[in-house]
Amino acid sequence: MRTISQSKLYTAVYDLVVQANFNLPEYVGQALATMQASEQKPLAKETLNILIQNAHIAAQKHIPLCQDCGSVIVFLEIGTGVTIDGNPESIIQNAVADAYKNNYLRPSIVKDPLFDRTNIGTNTPAFIHTEIVDRGSVTITVYLKGGGSENMSSLKMFTPTADIEEIIEYIITTVKQAGPNPCPPLFLGIGIGGTADVAMLNAKKAVLYKEPHPSEEYRKLEEEILQRCNKTGVGPLGFGGNNTVAMVRIKEAPTHIATLPVALNLNCHSLRYRSITI
Repeated sequence: MRTISQSKLYTAVYDLVVQANFNLPEYVGQALATMQASEQKPLAKETLNILIQNAHIAAQKHIPLCQDCGSVIVFLEIGTGVTIDGNPESIIQNAVADAYKNNYLRPSIVKDPLFDRTNIGTNTPAFIHTEIVDRGSVTITVYLKGGGSENMSSLKMFTPTADIEEIIEYIITTVKQAGPNPCPPLFLGIGIGGTADVAMLNAKKAVLYKEPHPSEEYRKLEEEILQRCNKTGVGPLGFGGNNTVAMVRIKEAPTHIATLPVALNLNCHSLRYRSITI
């Protein structure tokens, strides 16, 4: 059985945090460029051009993509053929804190949601989701989620009698009512099924999927939601236009016979994440 050292895990997480804050994934930048080329409204077209320039400047000058450096969400997949030398959660928290401190990234995590909203100053704790998988490696994904788009998250517990059109209408209405608040054009992750908490977690995971759903039925649903969202007229940063959503990704899960949860994770135009397998 292979052992991963504390230093290797620490370095991997540290580097992912830095990369995610300063560099958009290539396909995200390409999506923004595609929307900019297709945008029909001049103000919206110029807005997209500024967003693209912002990403270029961030990468070239090592300036954060956004002043809101986000909550840090970590998806940790630990293979059954691997052991980690030490407590992986402690290692991850230390790496996140050091990456934020050393790179002058804004900390945004407060001690208590109600009674002591003092900034902790380290941007920890990171919110870690650990899964045991049947392989001989560890995969780490660091996802940064800003507060503005996180506030637009939504969950609806449908009954199983709901049809697909009702679900689509709920999604379109949520995007339209959110307006400029989540900083569109959006990357939209949708979790369907499971329990309420599973659906929300799957919505977080889904937004990070580069490729469309492998199932033809869900792939068509993703495309229909995308097209209809882009007819809402919200547009880039709420200035109007034909580009409100860049991508729609769905992750489904088995569910109880009496339930049909649908969760929405609205991510801003700056989809910030990085992943590595060690």
